[in-house]
Amino acid sequence: MIRPYRVVVSKPGLDGHDRGAKVVARALRDAGFEVIYTGLRQAPDRIAESVLEEDADALGISCLSGAHMTLFPRIVKELRDRDLHHVIVFGGGIVPNEDISGLKESGVAAVFTPGASLQSISSWLETELDARTRASSEQ
Repeated sequence: MIRPYRVVVSKPGLDGHDRGAKVVARALRDAGFEVIYTGLRQAPDRIAESVLEEDADALGISCLSGAHMTLFPRIVKELRDRDLHHVIVFGGGIVPNEDISGLKESGVAAVFTPGASLQSISSWLETELDARTRASSEQ
């Protein structure tokens, strides 16, 4: 890891199941990331404000309620409205395979479904953020 990256982890919407998000947040922390967990039932605009206020490099969002096709794109839009184009957005939860391409088209960089290893999530995020850091330092 080039530097300690700041990651906001959040649970949008009315989904009250946060165990997975907390486990991912802890794994990212243990891998050397600075993690800010915003808690349950966050509105898309509030999540984007947290990312802005925390000067985060990435945002991890988790949805188990089935509202991912509505909430994830709204969160990405809220980030873009705040000029946070550099923030890497990744998601997880109960997301059918047929929805993943639509989420990626909306700006979600990766979607991790049940069974994804914590190592694969932290490694992917570190690789993505290191690549962005290298690219921006070369400019």
